[in-house]
Amino acid sequence: MTEPREPGDEFVQALARGLDVIRAFDASHPRGTLSDVARRTGLSRATVRRSLKTLVGMGYATQYDDQYALTPRVLELGFSYLSSLGLSEVVEPHLRALSAEVGESVNAGILDADRVVYVARVSTRRLMRIHVSVGTRLPAAWTSMGRTLLAALPPDEASRLIAVGPDGQPTPVAAAARVERALERVRRDGYALVDQELEPGLRSIAVPVLAPDGTLACAVNVATSAATTDRRLLEGPILAALRRTATQVETDLDSIAGPPARSAQRGEAG
Repeated sequence: MTEPREPGDEFVQALARGLDVIRAFDASHPRGTLSDVARRTGLSRATVRRSLKTLVGMGYATQYDDQYALTPRVLELGFSYLSSLGLSEVVEPHLRALSAEVGESVNAGILDADRVVYVARVSTRRLMRIHVSVGTRLPAAWTSMGRTLLAALPPDEASRLIAVGPDGQPTPVAAAARVERALERVRRDGYALVDQELEPGLRSIAVPVLAPDGTLACAVNVATSAATTDRRLLEGPILAALRRTATQVETDLDSIAGPPARSAQRGEAG
């Protein structure tokens, strides 16, 4: 994987090798041992080990026995680039169109540890007691966008993140089991529906948006009032419109990053 480079006084070899290690993980290789990563990068096991231990220490990777995997925090690197192009400018036109179509508030979010972070929002009415805007952080395990994002993680990592409840205290065993079952449904069906779990009266549905390399870029959702929108409407025409929006955002991301390689993962999402 390492490409020939022109050496120079300002070239930082350790940084280059660390980036090569990050690039060794993709939709086809979400996990790997030291030997796997060394083979993909052409780097020595010792170099790969130092890079991976550094990534783990900084929160960009995690270790399961002898296997390593990237964490959602690595998305910060890609989103820094997208932000320079205006991430909100990529997502918001599609959110505005979706909101106009379904007549509800819509959002986009990414995962940061156990929180979902709102990166774009189009609001039609205030449904929640708390104020939600771009930058708002909510407990991922109890939101539709958060569950969509958590479901894309290795199960062990998702379980670790849902072990803490919205109040910062350990999640009761029964509640954690309920979230685990919800994540299984997301993996099976390709969407998450949360019915008045985060807040009474709030019902929302979310789907993933895949990056060109097949990894999860963000989630988008529609938030509705449980008093006016039943589950059949959410899981019918609203879900269909939401999925179309996700595909349109993916097309825009493709135009930025190049040809997509996400077809297999999209198929698994259903």
